[in-house]
Amino acid sequence: MPGPSTELVQQLYRTPPDRFVAARDAAVADARRAGDPSTARQLARLRRPTVAAWLVNLLAIRRPELVADLVELADELRTAQRELRGPRLRELSAQRRAVVGALVAEVRKLAAAEPDAPPAGRLPLAEVEATLNAAFSDAEVAEQVRAGRLLRAASYAGFGEVPRPQLRLVTGDDEEPEEDERPARRPGAQRARPEPATRTDRAAPGTDRAASRKDRAAGRAEQAERAAQRAARAERARQRRALERELALAQADQKRVEAELTEATGQERDGVAVLDGIEAELAELERRRAVAEQDLSRAKLARRAAERAVAVARRRAGEVEGAIEALAAEEGDADGGAGAAD
Repeated sequence: MPGPSTELVQQLYRTPPDRFVAARDAAVADARRAGDPSTARQLARLRRPTVAAWLVNLLAIRRPELVADLVELADELRTAQRELRGPRLRELSAQRRAVVGALVAEVRKLAAAEPDAPPAGRLPLAEVEATLNAAFSDAEVAEQVRAGRLLRAASYAGFGEVPRPQLRLVTGDDEEPEEDERPARRPGAQRARPEPATRTDRAAPGTDRAASRKDRAAGRAEQAERAAQRAARAERARQRRALERELALAQADQKRVEAELTEATGQERDGVAVLDGIEAELAELERRRAVAEQDLSRAKLARRAAERAVAVARRRAGEVEGAIEALAAEEGDADGGAGAAD
């Protein structure tokens, strides 16, 4: 059997430490059910990382391109340290601080995106930073960081390359570690220590001069490192001052646009009030117009009725006048006949 896949191992080492054991045991059970005892044994050997190591693993798995940049810069920095190139060393040291700071910030963001991650205030970011700095001092540590399967953090406070930090790379083929996980000392190791001192006593004078040159070179490298640190502090102070000036300008702009917003809001409120008043007046005029139209309609009906009544009255008056005239004519005829008879 080929053993556990890289994707499965990465998935386990993406799991927060408090859930790692349960996830590993579930993977072991799945391998056994699938009839793959070799993969099950290799998975069972995987050990839970500390929270700091888990954060570094998460960075290596989620953002491998950033870790690749760290490893490349670490190689350049170690080369500059060995060759004692002061200007290049200062430049790379400043880059190292910037890269480590950016990676720690990225770790904080990745942890915030994990639902089961510890709270931001309890993240061991100092241990993460120490591990990343150790990667700059040791090529093997850098490769272990790149692999994304660390068990615990590393730290280094010196200058130059370190012998070997307490950092373990976990693979599916690792054997079950002991409780101490530190290599056992060979018998007689303590008794063998005085020998180098005896050989040193018999060494040639040239060895002392080489050691002296090495000490002076280390001193110059430390001075270069301190100078780079001072330059970095000065650069940070300059950037802070520039950012403070930019912040003051931004705050002034914010106050100005907030005042403009307040004024525009007031004008909008006034415009709405005026429009509401006009709409109310229009509604009142519409109501009055409707009332006037009703009054006009009633007046038209009344006028037409009055016109009809006038026509009837005029006709009646004409009829009465005709009757009167006829009666008067009859009376005249009657009076004329009576006179002739007399």
